[in-house]
Amino acid sequence: MAFDGYRHGEAGFRRVSLALFAGSLASFGLLYCLQPLLPEFTRAFDITPAQSTLSISMCTAGLGVGLVFLGPLSDSIGRTRVIRWALIGSSLLTALCAVAPNWTFVLIMRALTGVALAGFPAVAMAYLREEVHAGSHARATGLYVGGNALGGLSGRLITGGLAQLGDWHLALIGTAVFTLACAVLVVVVLPASRNFHSTSRGLTESARAYKIVLRDPVLLGYNAISFTVMGAFVAMFNITGFRLESAPYLLPVGLAGLIYLTYPIGSVASALAGRWSDRIGAHSIIPIGAIIAIIGTTLSFAAPLWIFVIAVTVVVIGFFVVHAAASGAVAKRAHTNAMPVGSASAAYLFSYYLGSSVFGTTAGTAWHAGGWSAVGWMNLALLVVCLSIAILIRLRAREPAQLSS
Repeated sequence: MAFDGYRHGEAGFRRVSLALFAGSLASFGLLYCLQPLLPEFTRAFDITPAQSTLSISMCTAGLGVGLVFLGPLSDSIGRTRVIRWALIGSSLLTALCAVAPNWTFVLIMRALTGVALAGFPAVAMAYLREEVHAGSHARATGLYVGGNALGGLSGRLITGGLAQLGDWHLALIGTAVFTLACAVLVVVVLPASRNFHSTSRGLTESARAYKIVLRDPVLLGYNAISFTVMGAFVAMFNITGFRLESAPYLLPVGLAGLIYLTYPIGSVASALAGRWSDRIGAHSIIPIGAIIAIIGTTLSFAAPLWIFVIAVTVVVIGFFVVHAAASGAVAKRAHTNAMPVGSASAAYLFSYYLGSSVFGTTAGTAWHAGGWSAVGWMNLALLVVCLSIAILIRLRAREPAQLSS
């Protein structure tokens, strides 16, 4: 009898959810763990804020490049193998980053970490689509994206707290140990693929797969949404540390890092967005998330600290609603219209991390030029574009994909 996927409530579903949740903790913990350390890097290496943000952008750029190749590679050698080695390799590279003798070495290690990390997000959604029953897809996706939120929180809190106790070297060693433990958990509990069928593809076939998914206007719209919403989100958090350590707040790195406690709210929002997407459709949920993020960004212009904390919280909610709904919608549309799911997910995530790389560093330049006002206006522009595209997708999301060979 054909296996139609693990259903919610089954032991296999719990194992898949736990493994992908732990993988999300590790991958997002490693990806953004350096954000609380950016002001520290400016002093330790005598660099500018814009240069310090390159430690984030190099990692996300490497991840974007890795997505292009590791998604198709998993179609050939298997999903679970790529997932396991991605998490183990990126943890070890972060440990090497902790002993960096100079800034150039930090950037090289971060770029390599990004390439290694790409194996998890490039493959996770494809694995989920293959191994989880269709009726439980949205719930599993919500849990997966929720792990992204808590991973972003844990990585930042660990580095911020350990930097307060010691220095950035200790912070990165502690993060590497935590994420390696998550990687081991994934190796132990992730079920072997049962619905995977190897499809060894050459460069020509891989290029054709990307050509197919990039020809669909709705998928292109989702890619643009991921580019803009992620750009605004990372830009905000890259500069938040600089704002909180400046007048009138003057917060130390450990205390400023507590701003990342807003992330668990994002985890809840992503899980709810997954459920709502099942009921009314992702194309109806995404505009709501974009509007929420716009409201939060507008509030962030206010000076009082308590209002700024609320503003960041609102942006976090909006971002994770958009991302949870959009990432699930990409895989669903590709699967429904017989397009390569792995390539569709990889293209979405490439746009996602390209936005992070471009606007994460641009935010440093904006901060230097005009302070938080410049950063906030840039983010508002990105989110308005995101909302506009989401509205257009809502109008045509139910149209059949236009494919041609």
